[in-house]
Parts: sequence; structure tokens; C-alpha cells
Amino acid sequence: MEANGGPAADAVREISVGHSPDSDDAFMFYGLATSKVRVPGLKFVHQLNDIETLNRKAAEDGGQYDVTAISFHAYPYVQQHYALLSCGGSVGEGFGPVVVASRPAQPAEIGDLTIAVPGTMTTAYLALRLFAPEVKTVAMLFDEIIPSVVEGRCDAGLIIHKGNLTYSQQGLFRVVDLGRWWQETQHLPLPLMGIAVRRSLDPEVSAQVAGAVQASIRFALEHREEAMAYALQFSRAVDAQLAEQFVAMWVNERALDYGEAGREAVQRMLRLGYESGVIPHAAEVEFISPK
Repeated sequence: MEANGGPAADAVREISVGHSPDSDDAFMFYGLATSKVRVPGLKFVHQLNDIETLNRKAAEDGGQYDVTAISFHAYPYVQQHYALLSCGGSVGEGFGPVVVASRPAQPAEIGDLTIAVPGTMTTAYLALRLFAPEVKTVAMLFDEIIPSVVEGRCDAGLIIHKGNLTYSQQGLFRVVDLGRWWQETQHLPLPLMGIAVRRSLDPEVSAQVAGAVQASIRFALEHREEAMAYALQFSRAVDAQLAEQFVAMWVNERALDYGEAGREAVQRMLRLGYESGVIPHAAEVEFISPK
């Protein structure tokens, strides 16, 4: 692994990478996207899509990208073609997706509400179904959820991304924080999004990819100011202070390596999803570690 340049390999293999156009992903991939971190023999080509689109693309025709961000909920649907990296994910330590409503409500009332959700393949949706199995939902783009609740088109919304930090500014009320609920009931962090690598890649290449992602995250953490300046290009009109707060929540030591608790959290989330009937396939989780 080389940072800030280095000799190019004679033969270069192109690795397609799909991730979201959000400031936390941009921050993590800053090193690779700007060639501050290089891997001799590999060239990373980045494609940006929202997470639900990435979930669908990973499930179609054996997957579109060699490396892709996916919701952990989506993993059982793509596990034949992808394994998970042991780094690069979003894991909440006592916080996570939030159900919000236009009026004060108690968690026990969720069954009486129609909740807008950011796609049925997201881990946020899986967590909601584990919390309230019979909940009524309607899927829509994540950035349409807050307006739909404010305008009264839905009773409540399941908020992800920076909406977790801004919903009160729209006059909305928290009903339940699913990350806090998960921490209190499972005593584990809440795993939301991971990075998957195509199984058809040579194991040596997969390990190099894991090392490249980890090195890119470490480079960003060690060069926070310049990495944040790059990430702010993808902040979707959110002010710099809020974007920095969001990145700090999701890009940390757990992103460098899930650790034992993080790995256990992924496996337990998927096991409970299968046992509850939300996920039709039992997950056989495989983590690829950096070389």
C-alpha cells in the first residue's frame, strides 16, 4: 500500500467501486478517490448511488460493482456473489435511525402509524421491523421522508443520514431511536451499512481491496481537514458544522475495523431478521480482512 504516490504497476486492474454520494462515504473514500492512497496494480473507479440503489444493483445479475456499499440487511440477498470487508462500514454506538412524527408519540404507538421508510432493503427498515413486527410502512426516497411527514402525507418517518440531526428543526418529534433501543436490548452497536467485495475476485485481490479501503479511512482520519474539505462537496447543501458532526458519528475506529462486538452485531442482526421472517435467507457472514 502506498500513500501520496509511488511507482505504477505495469499491469493495472480496474476495480469498480459503488458508494453513496454522502459526506461520510466521501470522507472514507477520499484517499482512494484522489489517489492519495494507491495500490500497485489496481485502479479504483468510483460510481455514486444512494444506498437503496446500491442494494438493488448488488442483487441484480450477480452484482454490478466489484466493491460496493450495501445495507447489512441486503447481505443475505447477495451473499452468493459478495463477502463483507471487515472495515468501511457505518456502525452506530448507541444511536441510529430515528422514527419521527409531527406530534409527540410514544414507542408503543408505532403500530398505529403509517411510517415512511427509505427502502425495504435498508438496515433501518430491518431494525424497525424487529422493533415493531406489524408496523405499516410505505417506501420512498430518504430525502422525501421528512417533507412527507411535515406535510401530513405520512404519520411518521424513519429518518437516516443527516436527517437524524435536523428533524427537530422541521418541528418533528422523536418517537424512538432504534440505535439506542438496539444498544439497550442487545448490548451491541447497531450495524447499518457495510462494504462488500465480489467473491469472483482472486482472494489476494480481495485482501488488497480490504487493505486499500482501510488505508483510505486511516488517511482521512489522519488528514481530517483536507478530507472534510473534499467531503463537503457531497454534503447536499448541509452546512459544514453539521457535515463534520455527521462524519464524526460514522467514520471512526469502528470504521477501520468492526472489532469483535461489531462482527457479532452484524451476525445477530441478520440472525434475528431471519428468525423473525423479515429475511427469507439465513446469512452466512464472511469477513475479508486487509492483507
